[in-house]
Amino acid sequence: MSKNLQVTIDKDSGFCFGVVYAIDMAEEILEQDGYLYCLGDIVHNDEEVARLKAKGLRIINHDALPSLQNEKVLIRAHGEAPETYKIALENNITLIDASCPVVLKLQNRIKTSYDEDEKILIFGKHGHAEVIGLQGQTNNEAIVFQDIDELNKIELPSSFTLYSQTTKSVDKFYAIKDELIKRGYDVKANDTICRQVSNRYEDLNDFARGYDKIVFVSGKKSSNGKVLYDVCKAANPNSYFISGSDELDSSNFNEGETIGICGATSTPMWLMKEVKEALEQF
Repeated sequence: MSKNLQVTIDKDSGFCFGVVYAIDMAEEILEQDGYLYCLGDIVHNDEEVARLKAKGLRIINHDALPSLQNEKVLIRAHGEAPETYKIALENNITLIDASCPVVLKLQNRIKTSYDEDEKILIFGKHGHAEVIGLQGQTNNEAIVFQDIDELNKIELPSSFTLYSQTTKSVDKFYAIKDELIKRGYDVKANDTICRQVSNRYEDLNDFARGYDKIVFVSGKKSSNGKVLYDVCKAANPNSYFISGSDELDSSNFNEGETIGICGATSTPMWLMKEVKEALEQF
């Protein structure tokens, strides 16, 4: 018997403009050349990566870059460290630079701070592509931390400039700044969080409250996906995290329920539509 679920996709979910820009650029070149190298996953979503690989996208890691010559290589929205541009120049590699403008602006600010001999702290995820690019602006001297507790084990300079990965929570950034000032440090805070992402926290909060159940669709590697899912879960405890329609469990849904579907800034709309179709078949 059909469960007759009423399913709605959040109109504000899906790719942010930085990701749209990178994917559009990649597709244009793939159509023209039949293949294109990309430094790291173009987006933190396995399903979208697989779709583009089928069109000829070749994902390579940083270790493989120096072995390429005379090729085109896409830089994704997360941006890159100066070293990448240096290698490209030496190897006659044409960089298709799809770095997000918000990330580029942040890189420039950090570089300026570093050139002015400021000590730099970056609130961000260790090993994240964007953070590696940011650290690269400081000759890898910036202190990166994911949580304020990490700083208890580190001897910090008495004054420093605080930056943030662009997809972090605004509230958490300001809470960290206030706590550090309370601890007696001289903190110059630079709020460089992308408002297209941070506005989603508020919008998602409202969206999640409006349905019986929430299905949040995101790649497991997406740090912004984890944060946004937590927003949903806090607003609506009946929230489920999935990466694709094959992870749906029909026993989680009851007849006639309203279901809201939403996702990360790296979740393609076609994937959310696929999940909607699957739910409607229960």
